[in-house]
Amino acid sequence: MKKAISVVLTCIFALTLLAACGGNDQQETTAGGTTTTPAPTPAAATPAPAEETSDEETPAEETSNFDDAREITVVSRESGSGTRGAFVELTGVEVSVDGTTTDRTSPEAVIGNGTNAIMTNVAGDTYAIGYISTGSVNDTIKTIKIDGVEPTPANILAGNYKISRPFIVVTLEDLSPVAQDFLDFIMSSAGQEIVSGSYIPVDQNAPAFESNREAGTVVVGGSTSVAPVMERLAEAYEAVNTAANIEIHATGSGAGITGTIDGVVEIGMSSRDIRDSEMENLYQQITIAMDGIAVIANTGNPLDNLTMDEVREIFTGEKTRWSEIG
Repeated sequence: MKKAISVVLTCIFALTLLAACGGNDQQETTAGGTTTTPAPTPAAATPAPAEETSDEETPAEETSNFDDAREITVVSRESGSGTRGAFVELTGVEVSVDGTTTDRTSPEAVIGNGTNAIMTNVAGDTYAIGYISTGSVNDTIKTIKIDGVEPTPANILAGNYKISRPFIVVTLEDLSPVAQDFLDFIMSSAGQEIVSGSYIPVDQNAPAFESNREAGTVVVGGSTSVAPVMERLAEAYEAVNTAANIEIHATGSGAGITGTIDGVVEIGMSSRDIRDSEMENLYQQITIAMDGIAVIANTGNPLDNLTMDEVREIFTGEKTRWSEIG
């Protein structure tokens, strides 16, 4: 009996030792005899899959620094300019009451003498607006659509762009042979092809040119808008008739018409219609091209369209801040 009890106790003791050894990996005995089970070791974190990237970079969002609360800087041609005369008439800036015509251009307008002055002012002022011949437009400024129509030659010829005018030359009756030869060149197929480079030719079936080879100097003066194409015409004509010399003076339409009447110039240039009172002292007027008048703004201005009413309200000073437009 004692032997059986001894065997049982020995077995119990052995089992106890085995249990203690097996639990060493999971339990830890503290100084006070209390056992604690350590926290299980966390599994290694699985890295998140890398975000797919596109080969195309997302463009940065464009931001504009244009402050439409700022005042509009109106830039206008000088009084007597053919471009101004045509512009104010066509846009309603000019009004006639009881036979009296009034140009209502804003008294706050910055006045530019000539096309280049207008472009320089507008290009240098983010909040400026002006107008020039479409043939003089370059990338220093931007053109504005009028009632959704761009000032292109096709739109002008079709009559869709409403701010357009003729380029005219005027003379007295007794022209010198070389001056008449130059006029014949302008209205020939060669001359009208030069016109078509920037403007709209008036004769699609113009005749070929044959020079009379007359020698002499022709003085041409007037519109600063007509002057650039006249310079190209003169250069081409002088290449054909090497005995001729064409002098061009860009003085403004009014001065060109008056100069012709007074005999100071032989051919006057105008970018506006000739008044009846002026034609009483002239022999002839000849339309050599059609042109549009582009409303221009600074390239930093987000505006791209104006109604004709808005054009009138801006240039008369009825609307003075960009926030009032649109």
